[in-house]
Amino acid sequence: MADFSPTHQYFVIYKPFGMLSQFSDDNGRATLGELFLFPKDVYPVGRLDQDSEGLLILTNDKKLNHKLLNPVFKHKRKYWVQVDGEVTEQAAEQLAKGVEIKVNKSVYKTLPANANVIPTPENLPGRNPPIRFRKNIPTSWLSLELTEGKNRQVRKMTAKVGFPTLRLIRAAIGKFEIGSMQPREVVEIPKRIAYQKFLPKEN
Repeated sequence: MADFSPTHQYFVIYKPFGMLSQFSDDNGRATLGELFLFPKDVYPVGRLDQDSEGLLILTNDKKLNHKLLNPVFKHKRKYWVQVDGEVTEQAAEQLAKGVEIKVNKSVYKTLPANANVIPTPENLPGRNPPIRFRKNIPTSWLSLELTEGKNRQVRKMTAKVGFPTLRLIRAAIGKFEIGSMQPREVVEIPKRIAYQKFLPKEN
């Protein structure tokens, strides 16, 4: 059973495009500190790249942090990925089986994943700035559910099968889905909900 210490706090945010997953930056780039006055002992669980967006968890619960970041536990993360071109079912099948990408200058075979071609997600908030528009080249969407998180893995995977990523949104962590959240939105959730949604196998 989880240790529900009364001092633990849990925040879910929709990190916008162009923001770093940290609280300060010497170069003046946008950081999480602009969104909310978070408690001093609360930090992001993992990260999203500056050019990615979507769900990010912040907490001071070290047990939850360990469970979500340790690759042994293989917790699920779902991404919506807008790619350059009309993505094919064959490409989705390749992604599902695993592809070879470079990680730390070595070749790495990604673990099996859930990969599906999907229509444009409903009620999708706009991105600022929007992706580049090219009249003669369409874009399309993939849903990717991974149980690992190598550096820039999704982008490397879609490029490997011939469809470079244009927009990347983390849509779910465990059973917690982005729903109607908007960029820059911050939601504090109770501990019970945090463990039920992010670590459903423990409940």
